[in-house]
Amino acid sequence: MDWTTRDYRFLARLITRHTLLYTEMVVAQAILRGDRERFLAFNDEEHPVALQLGGGEPRDLAEAARIAEQYGYDEINLNVGCPSDRVQQGKIGAILMAEPELVGQCVETMQAAVSVPVTVKTRIGIDDQDDYDFLYRFVTRMEQAGCTSLTIHARKAILSGLSPKENREIPPLIYQRAYAIKQAFPHMEIVLNGGVKTLDEVHEHMGDVDGVMIGREAYQNPYFLADADRIVFADEHPVPSRRDVAEQFLPYVERRYALGHAPKHSLRHILNLFQGEPGARRFRRHLSENMHKPDTTPQVLMDALAQLP
Repeated sequence: MDWTTRDYRFLARLITRHTLLYTEMVVAQAILRGDRERFLAFNDEEHPVALQLGGGEPRDLAEAARIAEQYGYDEINLNVGCPSDRVQQGKIGAILMAEPELVGQCVETMQAAVSVPVTVKTRIGIDDQDDYDFLYRFVTRMEQAGCTSLTIHARKAILSGLSPKENREIPPLIYQRAYAIKQAFPHMEIVLNGGVKTLDEVHEHMGDVDGVMIGREAYQNPYFLADADRIVFADEHPVPSRRDVAEQFLPYVERRYALGHAPKHSLRHILNLFQGEPGARRFRRHLSENMHKPDTTPQVLMDALAQLP
């Protein structure tokens, strides 16, 4: 949340043509009772793009999914993996793993409301309910609900005592648990998530699962995605250089600026584009020091690029 915004997704699409992009998690109630355009609007260039929904009330989720389909999303993903105590209070996220029957009803109701795929993102378990049998029973209910694609974050969630950040780092990764689910449910698409930082690792996992979801690494080092089309999707089109990506991002920032969108909101996502390259620190510093000024224009990006050798 607050990271994979439409601005970041536009940047990512400049780097990779085929990777499926996911929105931030949006709570169903926010769509039904909030600023719908704010939560659902996206750029046509983002396709394929999936909306990730949070919620635990089948009818609300179904209505939010129906509205999202009208906006043109390619997939609706139900988040049953977020461990935040804020969302737990609303019966959203990983706490729902304890109620597979309710999650199954949510999936069934959502699928009845839309024609696009309804998928689920989950953990391997919660608290002391973290053995293989628990996950197997949960996935069985998802299968019965008609879910054909499941993304598994290969850590359990500890619902009390750990922050969301700690829940992404402290519980151990058990990739074999996701592998075993793929073997037990060969007809389901099983996507692995958690701790993957290189495309070589992606390639290795793809022998045991159908896909890999990348979160932090794709944000903290967006050019990581540059070889994804070739390695994962066998597309040999020329890879744009980092500078090409930045220069192609500029017209987008200008369009958003013309609509009243402050450049800082778009440019924060490009800070790490040159990570590991000569001049990256100067590029990042120039943007960081200038993009928050009230009179900043998109020209600040070109000025930052001038800091590079």
